[in-house]
Amino acid sequence: MADKPQWLIREDASVPVLVALALRQALGIRAPDDLPSLRDLPVRAPDATDVTPALEKQWRDYWDMTVEPRAHPSGVPLELVDGFDTLVALPASGAEELVDAIGPHAASALHFARVAHDRYLSSIRSSVGTRTAGGTANGESYRAYASAIAEFERDIGRRAHSFELNVQVLPFSQRGIWWIGALTVAVTDGLRRDVVSFDSAIRPIIAELA
Repeated sequence: MADKPQWLIREDASVPVLVALALRQALGIRAPDDLPSLRDLPVRAPDATDVTPALEKQWRDYWDMTVEPRAHPSGVPLELVDGFDTLVALPASGAEELVDAIGPHAASALHFARVAHDRYLSSIRSSVGTRTAGGTANGESYRAYASAIAEFERDIGRRAHSFELNVQVLPFSQRGIWWIGALTVAVTDGLRRDVVSFDSAIRPIIAELA
């Protein structure tokens, strides 16, 4: 095993994550409380029926499984939900209310997620070029993270420990960066494209892990 610390950063705009957030917005679910809404997607009508605690819990469990599936395995077998291709799988029991609620929103959620994902890929191709099979962008994207790690190492006076980080680049209506899992953050696409601001925003994240 190499003595040199290793770091792995995967960057994406995951279609399953985008679908989950589109459904959150369509259903009017507020959790996670600090996450803003998605741009270019209607919010739930003010007179819509309030979300039940059961529905919110079922969505939150589905969200956790979607963001970090290895850390949040289901205790029961999963079943694909009709209308979502292979992108949404929910527990065979215990998620009935969520299955019923999301069905009418399948087409709009899938369309939004695929368009947003394609837009992310286009921005990567135009600004970076190619990506590694592991999902970590090279070129300009690689240098953005490497720069933050190097700055952290200079500040702390030691090499960064080995760590893993997943970055979801998402079309949120507010600019910022948020933890959405133990090893996963979400960053607004506009902030990600701002090299200087993103470097400052990602540095505290690196410091927590490294």
